[in-house]
Amino acid sequence: MNFTKPEHSDFCYESVNRSCPKITYPTAIRIPLYIFFIIIIVLTMCGNLLVIISIAHFKQLQTPTNYLILSLAVTDFLLAVINMPPSMVRTIETCWYFGDMFCKIHTSTEVMLCTVSILNLSFISIDRYYAVCQPLHYQTKITSSTIVIMILISWKLSFIIGFGMIFLKLNIRGIEDFYNNNFCFGGCYIFHSKASAIISSVLAFYIPGLIMITIYQKIFHIALKQARSIQSTACQHVQPGNSTSSSNMERKATKTLAIVMGVFLSCWLPFFMCNLIDPIINYSVPPVLFEIFFWLGYFNSTSNPIVYAFFYSWFRKAFKMIISGKIFEAHSSRTKLSTD
Repeated sequence: MNFTKPEHSDFCYESVNRSCPKITYPTAIRIPLYIFFIIIIVLTMCGNLLVIISIAHFKQLQTPTNYLILSLAVTDFLLAVINMPPSMVRTIETCWYFGDMFCKIHTSTEVMLCTVSILNLSFISIDRYYAVCQPLHYQTKITSSTIVIMILISWKLSFIIGFGMIFLKLNIRGIEDFYNNNFCFGGCYIFHSKASAIISSVLAFYIPGLIMITIYQKIFHIALKQARSIQSTACQHVQPGNSTSSSNMERKATKTLAIVMGVFLSCWLPFFMCNLIDPIINYSVPPVLFEIFFWLGYFNSTSNPIVYAFFYSWFRKAFKMIISGKIFEAHSSRTKLSTD
């Protein structure tokens, strides 16, 4: 990234023909960048690991919606473990030193995990739709089997898209000659033809994103009507019933998950815009811009646990018990977590 004037430009592999150019930044810049990125990676790993342990351990958190959140947390955790460390080296050193095969695995995993995230969020929006808009049918429509099917679809379809596109070279179909003429050793980026960029961006991001926004708009409209109805009839009840409390919980959960979705769309929108535009403008988007937008997308995986901890009191309590080691006490899995 062009944070300051580099010491010099060189090549990733001096003894190899068609090596990619390398930009060497001053040590005073590289070391702080490594520290910064390592902190982001560790926070992402630890934060999502807390979410995974919380849902796996505490019985109260084992609900259909939280199983989808668990799948999302696993996605973010894997992104931090598999993708972020080599991407950090590529960003700072401006070269890829891990070989062509690992480059393919790295980019395939990146596409797969991003697709898993958007599909998980799509299914979460469907879950919230039934919970708020059709609460009487929620228990019959959103069962454990339904959730398992949703999660399997998310992972299997994403695996096919991610690894199929890269290893079958569908992303460069029709522009093989152009790609080969511009290929250099020491780089690792996803290269798309115009058709591939449009199809992949529209199917993997824009259409699901539009669907989610539409669903959440409908949910908030109905939730607002329900809130007004509850408020107008509250004075008729001496003791509020469980249905009112449950309704409040559902609306709060929906609001929080909508924020998670909004953060996801905001973090990944710049990348998908560049991904869509780059082939159209003859691949003139600067690589440094792609690197910045990659890391903005990665930061979404760091932010999700923070959103859960900020908005969910029961997640906050679960996190505290995990960090303090209280989960190793007898019957800790049945601890009553706050539900305000």
